Amino acid sequence: MKAYYYDNVPGDQRLPHDSGRPVPPSALEALNVTHHYLPDDLDSVNKIATSRNYKNRDEIEISPTLLPNYEEKVKTFFHEHLHEDEEIRYILAGGGYFDVRGKGDEWIRLRLERGDLMIMPAGIYHRFTTDEENYTKALRLFKEDPKWTPLKRSEGTDANDYRKEYLKSRDGSEENVTSGQAKDGTLDAVPGEQRIT
Repeated sequence: MKAYYYDNVPGDQRLPHDSGRPVPPSALEALNVTHHYLPDDLDSVNKIATSRNYKNRDEIEISPTLLPNYEEKVKTFFHEHLHEDEEIRYILAGGGYFDVRGKGDEWIRLRLERGDLMIMPAGIYHRFTTDEENYTKALRLFKEDPKWTPLKRSEGTDANDYRKEYLKSRDGSEENVTSGQAKDGTLDAVPGEQRIT
């Protein structure tokens, strides 16, 4: 995985949009975003799923030939949104980009390729796009029945309980959450997570 600040330059969302400003792992940890590199290691993926009480999974393939209305769907995935569940994706083939909002509301781009497993907490604003190869195959993990319900960013999602809980866990106090101010410090690790690299 490669992490960097998104350049905000107009153009195809599937281009790298690399600002040349890398984002260190500690900044992702401070956002409660977890990454594991597990090439061809479904046993470790299964252990992570068990430890997090994930009971279901499915596979998704995204490409112009496999996904009806591909161009429209890819644009839909790129709308900023949150989920009320953790989002766990293990890249089986191809690659793509997840963009997540940083503490200052800037976009951080995460380049994921085969073997990358990423866990994003419920309530984090993010978006997804394929890359220029237009192909992503991923394993999606779910606590209960498979679902993917995006809630587009709005005043309503800003007030969403899952969003509030995420900000509280990220920033460490109710005061920071209600005032909209984030701490400047970063966390050394996400509680309860073992880093696998």
